[in-house]
Amino acid sequence: RDIVMKFVLSTSFNTVEDLMTLAPVADDSGWDSLTFSDHIVHPETISTPYPYTEDGSRRWEAFTDWPDPWVLIGALAGITKRIRFTNNVYVLPMRNPFLAAKAISTAAVISNNRVTLTIGMGWSSDEFALVEQPFERRGKRADEMVEVMRKLWTGEWVEHHGEFYEFERLEMTPAPTERIPIYVGGISKFAFRRAARLGDGWLSDLQTSAEIVDCINTINSYRKDYGRDHLPFDVMASPSDAFTLDHYKRLEEQGVTHLLTMPWPFYPNDKVDALTQKSDAIKRFSDEIIAKMD
Repeated sequence: RDIVMKFVLSTSFNTVEDLMTLAPVADDSGWDSLTFSDHIVHPETISTPYPYTEDGSRRWEAFTDWPDPWVLIGALAGITKRIRFTNNVYVLPMRNPFLAAKAISTAAVISNNRVTLTIGMGWSSDEFALVEQPFERRGKRADEMVEVMRKLWTGEWVEHHGEFYEFERLEMTPAPTERIPIYVGGISKFAFRRAARLGDGWLSDLQTSAEIVDCINTINSYRKDYGRDHLPFDVMASPSDAFTLDHYKRLEEQGVTHLLTMPWPFYPNDKVDALTQKSDAIKRFSDEIIAKMD
């Protein structure tokens, strides 16, 4: 493999104000991308258990910042030069495809094509209900939404006649001048098949290295079934048990192209304020890991 692993900074649980400071630091320090998580509201009680913890509780407290990713990406694009932006994840079927396509394409234009869309199917039926989108069949609907958005992003006259969406010739401007890559997040067989069938990449959950490699092998077998194994394919992984240069290089050898992490827990420092500690951690991780991956 000629591709050197790239590093992606998770922005979860940070305030908007802090991210306006941290994004230029990451941009100057060799990080490849920033990810943005996606919740519209935080219900006090939930009727759907959170699927990624054993007891169904959420990994964050109430009143955590969840900024709109595309508004924030537009703002951060204006104060950075080269860093890319993606999601962890963007709940696509919770949206209308025209409004989503418009926001994403505008962010791509503002950032000079520094956008990768990472989609998930969502787990919170409560949020779907609040934004008046059906929770049922959200996977099938999302598949068609991807088809619709890719048409809209061509910047040409397009039409669509599908199961969920139907429209005659129209165009959406501004359109991105480069193809927007789409990754698929999730650890179900449906997510694996969706990534293999229509994705340019896959995003793991917080998993062990062994689990991530098993997922990659499964997806690659599906990609072969779909006749897409000859196409480039990225893997953005968030390992729970990899913390050293050797760990990361082993994952790179197993097919991980992008390593998603949050560096400040690695470098605790109670002698400075929290924002300075995070900024220092971004730079230190770059010096100790990113610069040595070549």
